[in-house]
Amino acid sequence: MPIFFIFSVWFIFASSYFLKGLVPFPSKYLVTFFPPWSAQYGMPLKNNAMPDVVTQIYPWKRITIDSWKQGQVPLWNPYSFSGTPHAANYQTAVFSPANLLYFILPFIDAWSISILLQPLLAGIFMYLLLRCSDRSQEASLIGSISFMFCGFLTVWMAYGTLGWAVLWLPLLFAAVVRHMSKPSWWNPVIVSLALAWSFFSGHFQMSVYVLVATLAFVVYQSIRTKRKKAGVELILATVLGLLLSAPQILPSLDAYGRSVRSELFTQVGGISWQYIITLFAPDFYGNPVTRNDWFGFYAEWASYVGVVPLLLAVYAVVRRSKHIGFFLGLAVTSLLIATPSPVNALIVWLKLPAISTSYAARIIILTSFSLSVIAAYGLDGLREDWGKKKMSSVFSTAMIVGAFLIIVWGIVVIIRPFPVDKLLIARRNLILPTGFALGFCALAYVYPEVDILSFLKNKVGHERIFGNLGGEVTNAFNFSGIEGYDAVYQKRYGEFIRSVSNGQIITPERSVVQFPKIANFSEQALQLLGVRYIVHRVSDGRFSWAYPYWEYPYYRSLYRNEYYELFENQKALPRAFLASSYVVRDTDQDIVDTLYSEEFDFRQTLVLETDPEIAPVPGEGTIDIAKYTSNEVVIKTISTVPKLLFLSDVYDPGWRAMVDGKEARIYRADYDFRSVAMPAGEHTIQMVYWPRSFEIGLWLAGAGAALLVISTGRHLVRKT
Repeated sequence: MPIFFIFSVWFIFASSYFLKGLVPFPSKYLVTFFPPWSAQYGMPLKNNAMPDVVTQIYPWKRITIDSWKQGQVPLWNPYSFSGTPHAANYQTAVFSPANLLYFILPFIDAWSISILLQPLLAGIFMYLLLRCSDRSQEASLIGSISFMFCGFLTVWMAYGTLGWAVLWLPLLFAAVVRHMSKPSWWNPVIVSLALAWSFFSGHFQMSVYVLVATLAFVVYQSIRTKRKKAGVELILATVLGLLLSAPQILPSLDAYGRSVRSELFTQVGGISWQYIITLFAPDFYGNPVTRNDWFGFYAEWASYVGVVPLLLAVYAVVRRSKHIGFFLGLAVTSLLIATPSPVNALIVWLKLPAISTSYAARIIILTSFSLSVIAAYGLDGLREDWGKKKMSSVFSTAMIVGAFLIIVWGIVVIIRPFPVDKLLIARRNLILPTGFALGFCALAYVYPEVDILSFLKNKVGHERIFGNLGGEVTNAFNFSGIEGYDAVYQKRYGEFIRSVSNGQIITPERSVVQFPKIANFSEQALQLLGVRYIVHRVSDGRFSWAYPYWEYPYYRSLYRNEYYELFENQKALPRAFLASSYVVRDTDQDIVDTLYSEEFDFRQTLVLETDPEIAPVPGEGTIDIAKYTSNEVVIKTISTVPKLLFLSDVYDPGWRAMVDGKEARIYRADYDFRSVAMPAGEHTIQMVYWPRSFEIGLWLAGAGAALLVISTGRHLVRKT
């Protein structure tokens, strides 16, 4: 019955999908705010709180599933940043077992089920943990509902990454509790598989929090129960879980080391102390859905677990319930890390990869998790005290909470530290929060194909496009683009794009690459990058935010409708061509200076960083891109003299080349692109993306799987 109750609550929550045909995707936001749809759909913009779902998560998932269905591991994304690692971009969740849904259901249904499963699994796993901890059914239900719909999981649910990474935490804790009370072979197996699934789910930071919390809980339980052998078994199980997830972790760490994010250790995302009031009233400072939020970061700082669970948690602490010490310590520690405190400053100072550079506030999920657990203890304690007529703890809790609310109410009503209009929002939401509902929208608005997109699909091929379009277009419709938005993109490519402005090497922006439309070397760079098509919104006219194609007579119009016009750059270089000469430059600035020099012919000459094994010379040559997929490029060349093949795709050490079946070196050319030395004659060049870090990860995962099978088999043999 309790599990049925959890399922019923979840079904009511998800009924818009099952009964109304709506989907948990901000499709109205897509067509209202993002080009090219925004030019045609005249709807008011309501919830603009989830741009990453539109521009990143959903399009990346399409690339992932398309690659898997084509029989390829989705290792590379050719549609953003002129090419960029895909699997190593952690948020793509390429290896998540949840991707199997996309082989069973239509894409949008698989997406919807994947999103909606998060609270259901979180609730069931929390219920199991609390029942394993000897909590009553009623108390376990309170903790379960509190966690499955806590503020953090709710506001991040539509992303389908953070929630999946975190929801395994109660299951891991349940396995630890069970193994300490009654050791069994399947508890370590659960730990290994659940931890691996967490690391495969698309958010490294959340999975690290899950790992650290689990290890701390194992140590705590080992000491408390004096079962050191069981503790060692569980620690080894976590090691096996990390080995299983090595194909995701190692390439991601490798890509992270070459990204701009690896150098940006800044203190970001700490929750202001005055925001703690949202533990009682989540919309005290407004809500982005109702467009009245006015302070803080609603999603990043979400910590609400429900008023009743919070009061029960306070009660458990006041009455000093047994066995809540670890969870209370976890709640306090995570809260100190999430807020401006010496602990938070220490995390930043340590410069921990992917932790010190991410939003520290997200660790608040461990606070929410702990409070949900403590709430269950509080309910059982309240029932016990009520039966024994021990009312002192009840009165103490009421006094503590009442004093806290009186102080807050006094600040809002009397002291008034905020503008009056903001106070009205806070005062109303303190009494009646507006809440936060997962947005369900119409399926018809999920990346609809408008006329300009239809024309591009039939015209573009391998050529690159540019305009006021983002990843919601290039990634979703498989158009090759030069811009991108990603937390971990290659620093060197960002430097090249920023050099277009003034010819100087400048540290790129933290998460985005935007090509400067009006710059000293913009047209030259577009030609080098092989950008053949410019998408121009008619209403943009000749304003500064549009690319000034009108200044160059060699741009010709190919298509025009009421909303958009498409221009062809007739001087754009092919994506791949044969160069006749090269120069070598030793420093990054020298490379850029040479490329942008008026005397330098970038159409015939490449800038390399070392001498190639073949010296090219002027002469005839032809080229044909025979195959172009995410992980493989096959090019056929014919030339009467030695040449240098140039491909305007980003250089990455994971790319390997073979000329006529023999291994060949890929040179980094023109700052961050690929070149292969070609002898005279007719040849076939194959480039394959297979990073060494991924290969090592596969070997480690294989070893981890073998050890897991062997250890499990030994336990089963002993039992028989």
